[in-house]
Amino acid sequence: MRSKRSLFLRVTLLACAAAVLAVGGTLLLREWLGDPWLAGAIAIAVIVPLAIVLVRGPLAPMAAMFRALAGTVTSYRDGDFAFSLAWEHDDELGELVAAHNALGDTLRAQRESLVHRELLLDTMVQHTPVAMLLVDATEHVVFGNLAARKLLGSGRRLEGKLLGELLETAQQPLRESVARGGDGLFVVDQDGEEEIYYLARSGFRLNGRAHELFVLRQLTVELHREEVRTWKKVIRVISHELNNSLAPVASLAHSGGELVKLGKHDQLEKVFATIAERAKHLEQFITGYAQFAKLPAPRVEACAWAELVGRLRAQVAFEVDGALPERARFDPAQLEQALVNLLRNAHESGSPTEEIRVRVKTVANAVAIEVADRGGGMTEAVLANALLPFYSTKRGGTGLGLALVREIAEAHGGRVSLANRPGGGVTVTMTLPQ
Repeated sequence: MRSKRSLFLRVTLLACAAAVLAVGGTLLLREWLGDPWLAGAIAIAVIVPLAIVLVRGPLAPMAAMFRALAGTVTSYRDGDFAFSLAWEHDDELGELVAAHNALGDTLRAQRESLVHRELLLDTMVQHTPVAMLLVDATEHVVFGNLAARKLLGSGRRLEGKLLGELLETAQQPLRESVARGGDGLFVVDQDGEEEIYYLARSGFRLNGRAHELFVLRQLTVELHREEVRTWKKVIRVISHELNNSLAPVASLAHSGGELVKLGKHDQLEKVFATIAERAKHLEQFITGYAQFAKLPAPRVEACAWAELVGRLRAQVAFEVDGALPERARFDPAQLEQALVNLLRNAHESGSPTEEIRVRVKTVANAVAIEVADRGGGMTEAVLANALLPFYSTKRGGTGLGLALVREIAEAHGGRVSLANRPGGGVTVTMTLPQ
């Protein structure tokens, strides 16, 4: 406990010594001079300042240390941790100095670790093939990595330059993509070859000021790889379907020839009917692929809902929920094809016919068309992939039905969404702008 009290004791003893010196000196002068007023004046003029000097001398190192501590706090605030303090006495002030030095060591170690991480991050950002450009509110470039320099500055530094000036020398697709705003794809010519880029933009505040980050990622290799995978899948699907149809046709043709040799002409009708059925299936399969691959631009016109529903009911059974709007604008042939696909999917889901329902709602600047069933519903994985081309959970399915519906909706400037219904079944919603 001695070290805990030593500083207090030292200050107390010094104060007591100063008091004794002042009071004792005053009493001695009074006794010697015999005049209390003169003794008091001499004490105030000589003895009290002397006592203050005697006390201030031992306390000066403490005052200097407190000033040093205040200085280190200022240095810490400015990010300078490269020094420490020393106090030779084992007292409370010594403990404060030791704690202060330990804090400085911790802050210095954290600063070094942060600097190392920043260097690592800067190295990674500089050498990534993704071009990154940070622009402040005045559209001046704050940061551009090596990929951005190559794309926009011919390898030169971009910091401090105006974004507009850099875009003046950039290729037109890049300028148009930035001018459109938002994210999107664009194609530029590099060394005589087309390169596909994806532009992503995000805004945030840095040091209290608005900034925008442009990220340009080259997708040519990934898209080509995905294109090859898609073609391989298409070839597998077509090969499978052709084999499923041509193998039975070849077998049946051989069987028909044997029946002719044996004179069993009465069985040829069944053989020809099966061949015709397989040929029709193959024709429908090829037609489906052709429709998906060659979907023309929609011819939007004002159409009556009652007429469209009448044509649909001639092909597939369903119920209508609520009142139909009188008219809307869409391509009647394409929308009819999309709704036929959705209604047939609803029947194939196992839903009772009376539970397959169509509802048309007018929303803000759009019309929402819902096709609902009470089938088995979909898993989360199927919901996430159902709109992708060639994705199918049906045995022998082509995976083009819902994909064609999405193509038609997006060609109209709309969208398609799928969701499971409470109590079972699925609702597919087509939203078309009006």
